[in-house]
Amino acid sequence: MPSIGVADNDDLLFDENSFAGWEGNLDWFRIENGSVVAGRLDQEIPRNEFLCTEQEFADFELSLEAKLVGAGKNAGIQFRSKRIPDHHEVIGYQCDMGWAGEKPIWGSLYDESRRRTFLAEGNADKVKKVLEGKDFIPLKIRAQGKHIQIWVGDVKTVDYHEKNENIPQSGVIGLQIHSGPKCEAWYRNIRLKKL
Repeated sequence: MPSIGVADNDDLLFDENSFAGWEGNLDWFRIENGSVVAGRLDQEIPRNEFLCTEQEFADFELSLEAKLVGAGKNAGIQFRSKRIPDHHEVIGYQCDMGWAGEKPIWGSLYDESRRRTFLAEGNADKVKKVLEGKDFIPLKIRAQGKHIQIWVGDVKTVDYHEKNENIPQSGVIGLQIHSGPKCEAWYRNIRLKKL
């Protein structure tokens, strides 16, 4: 097992130079300027793709910076998630990134391939103010027990308590690019602190 991703305190989860400790369809992921870049600006994205940690995490605080470039403007960060066997999709929580029309969904909590719905969303006006004039957007996800919190910049968008006893409390972390128009999702400074 590679050492990257084994975080005792607040450690880089991505070493900025290689995909050690990560797995996924590398046709759709590359490393550029110390960032993970998902997707392309010269080709439509035929299906959702995920770059996932090889290690699973339960209680943690994850911080990173992300930006979206291009027409698609839809991606997200999976956590407490699992690969669906023999499939490109994953199942689990997602901190969403992007827009639904004029409404920002940055920092919303979506349940990917499971309940397929938003579980919690932030105040759209406050999120818009955080996004204004920024290139990379700071995101923080804190998962402890059944309590999930998400911040976009200094704005808390999610304060969610899971009531379903059957939802797994651990899993991989994944970086998504959504199917659709030509788009890139950039992820950098990916740090994880175990709680």
